Amino acid sequence: MAFLASSSASVAALLPFNRLCSRGNGNRWNRLYTGYSARLRAGPSALSRFRASSFSSAAAGNAGGAPPLPEISEANKTPPPIYTWPNKKKPRVCILGGGFGGLYTALRLESLLWPEDKKPQVLLVDQSERFVFKPMLYELLSGEVDAWEIAPRFSELLANTGVQFLQDKVKLLHPSDHWGMNGHKQSSSGGTVLLESGLLVEYDWLVLALGAEAKLDVVPGALEFALPFSTLEDAHRVDKKLRTLERTKFGKDSLIRVAVVGCGYSGVELAATISERLQDRGIVQAINVETTICPTAPAGNREAALKVLSSRKVQLLLGYFVRCIRRVSDMEASGDATVIREGKNIAECNSEKYVLELQPAEKGLESQILEADLVLWTVGSKALLPELEPCDKPRELPLNARGQAETDETLRVKGHPRIFALGDSSSLRDSTGRLLPATAQVAFQQADFAGWNLWAAINNRPLLPFRFQNLGEMMTLGRNDAAISPSFIDGLTLEGPIGHAARKIAYLIRLPTDEHRFKVGLSWFAKSAIDSVASVQSTLTKVLSGS
Repeated sequence: MAFLASSSASVAALLPFNRLCSRGNGNRWNRLYTGYSARLRAGPSALSRFRASSFSSAAAGNAGGAPPLPEISEANKTPPPIYTWPNKKKPRVCILGGGFGGLYTALRLESLLWPEDKKPQVLLVDQSERFVFKPMLYELLSGEVDAWEIAPRFSELLANTGVQFLQDKVKLLHPSDHWGMNGHKQSSSGGTVLLESGLLVEYDWLVLALGAEAKLDVVPGALEFALPFSTLEDAHRVDKKLRTLERTKFGKDSLIRVAVVGCGYSGVELAATISERLQDRGIVQAINVETTICPTAPAGNREAALKVLSSRKVQLLLGYFVRCIRRVSDMEASGDATVIREGKNIAECNSEKYVLELQPAEKGLESQILEADLVLWTVGSKALLPELEPCDKPRELPLNARGQAETDETLRVKGHPRIFALGDSSSLRDSTGRLLPATAQVAFQQADFAGWNLWAAINNRPLLPFRFQNLGEMMTLGRNDAAISPSFIDGLTLEGPIGHAARKIAYLIRLPTDEHRFKVGLSWFAKSAIDSVASVQSTLTKVLSGS
């Protein structure tokens, strides 16, 4: 769908912690890092207990409190290795997350004109070596694109830029700019980021673009048995599972059953793509708690999707929610193998099958039991900024109930003039007060503003307020089918091959760099030419054989 796939490439959870040191104070870092790796392995809760036990031991002499900490010699107090920036005088910008928000912010910074002494050094950190153009993950399942086309390596995309890339995960964040918002003297450094490898990165400006991950823990069994579809690894996993099922199941008596939970854009695109791939070899069932598919989509897109799903015999179960997901073999072991559907005992199925119990969300519907060889989960997501642990100081970053950083209209985190947040990491509302959707289109536009506002902040210029412009919505419905509803022409929807071609052109334009766009454009043109020749040959063969 056009810019409606979830943004961003994600990195590991970012856990802010209390201000324990300041830049340039080596003794404080020595005290901080004493026994530090052990506390990291124990997790944030252990860090809280460590602080609490230390304070209580000092106040009460360990009477009835935690045991005393072992004494560590000065020789063992080794500070963490510090990332070396190429230039000590130029501004340092650290971008966490290489999705639409993070990568495109880095490229935007690279494209701007800077005074020579103020051009920033940019470091991009992501846990993956590849950028993923998520709106086109569905084409991996249909075989329409190759992985390198929609998931190029960061090293290739940034080869001709000054942006440095570091493949690592974020462990802890220590911002030091919050004092500037409370009337205190602002630090000359924005803060530090501790990576999972143990490397410490000092920064002057920080961009949070960590993305989100699928939320599977809301229904019993979903985390264990359902597959999400939001990353490159997810797409490869689903494709591998489908290939296995295609090899092992043959004939009408052994149909491949796929259950798709959720009928938003992602669920509908998955259902349309997989049903086209399986054709008569499988049955696709799509479940949605709403009584319609894609409730927020333009009417034209929704009608086009319904027409395609109906033609491919996708079964829509609307007005239902999934109560639980269980594996058949587990039901047999517990003796709960008496669930009957269509006169067939599910316990007779092989152990790879799953059972979904559906509860009605609307009156007049009855509970249902579904069998599935593959369960795909597209409902809900959670930001990779978790809640901060309680402490005796105000929270380092203001988070909303969904774990997103609260930002002002310039995309700066509230109370932190040197930290910007965008995409799934940001909580920002539009002019009507509604929370902006966590989509690729929003993240892409925010990256443009974040890059400009970083330029303005470094050069002491006014920052621009972000204003989201909805350009329209797109969705894929198969190898040669799509639906597009541009926002600038009311009521217009491009469907079928025309919509498919327009969608691919739009996404080609949105690919990260000119060089990558050129290579992908050539590849797509060659594939299209080969498909056209094959189609002509097939038509001629049918005509000649008929004559």
